[in-house]
Amino acid sequence: MSIMKAIRLKLYQNMVNYKKPTSFQLKETYPLPPYSTIIGMIHNLCGFEKYKEMDISVQGKYFSKVNDLYTRYEFKNGMKYDKTRHQIKSGDYGVGRGISTAELLVDVDLMIHIIPKEEKLIDYIYRSFKSPREYPSLGRREDLAVINEVKLVELKEEELEEDIILPENNSAYIPISLYENEAINIGGTGKVNSNGTKYKINKNYELVNHGSKKNPKVFRKWNKIEVIYSSRISALEDESILVDEDDNIVFLA
Repeated sequence: MSIMKAIRLKLYQNMVNYKKPTSFQLKETYPLPPYSTIIGMIHNLCGFEKYKEMDISVQGKYFSKVNDLYTRYEFKNGMKYDKTRHQIKSGDYGVGRGISTAELLVDVDLMIHIIPKEEKLIDYIYRSFKSPREYPSLGRREDLAVINEVKLVELKEEELEEDIILPENNSAYIPISLYENEAINIGGTGKVNSNGTKYKINKNYELVNHGSKKNPKVFRKWNKIEVIYSSRISALEDESILVDEDDNIVFLA
C-alpha cells in the first residue's frame, strides 16, 4: 500500500465563471474549475515565478446557474478611431464598448486535492493557504473563494472492502485513464457516453516558437487532460482506488 501526502482544500464561492476558452458572445462556464485555473490560483498565492508540476483532483457541486450582463471592450490591432463605430478613443485608436452575457454558477462548494511533484513544496503550499497573502480568487479575478478547510492529508491506494459513493449532487472530473480501469462506476451502467460529459481540460502549457529566431511567433501549447464530468460516482468494492484518510475518492490528473 503506497502512501502520499497531499493538501486538501474545501472552498466556497458565491458566484463564479470558469470560462470556456471557445465561448465569446455568451461567456460560458465549465461546471468545475479546470486544472489550469486551480494551478494558477496556487502559483499566485504561493508567489511561484516558475511553473511547479503538480497533480490535481477536483470535485464539488453548485446550486444553480444564472446569466449576468457585463461591459465588453473590443479593439482590433492597428484600427484607427472611427466615431461611427467606436465608443472610446485611445490615442489614435478606437475601442468598441458593448454589453455581453456571462454564465455564472451559484453557491459552489469544491473539494480539491493537490500533490506537488516536489514533496518539499507541500508544507509551503499548505502555509500559503492557511495564511494567504491576498484574498484568493478562482475563475475570474473578481470570483473570490472562501477557504473553509486547508488540511494535510495522506492518500493511499487500497482495495476497497465496500463501495464508496460520492456525496449526493457532487460531481467530479474523472480522467479517462482512471475510468477505463473499471474501478470507477458512473450512474450504475458503466457506459461512458450515456453517463457523463467528455471534456478536454487544460492543465499546463509550454511556449512554442512557430516563427524564426529573428522573428519569433510564440504561442502556448496546452497539455489537455481528457476527462468525464459526471455525478452519481462510486468506487467499486474489491477494486484498488486512491482515497484520502477520510475515505474521499481522489481523481488525480
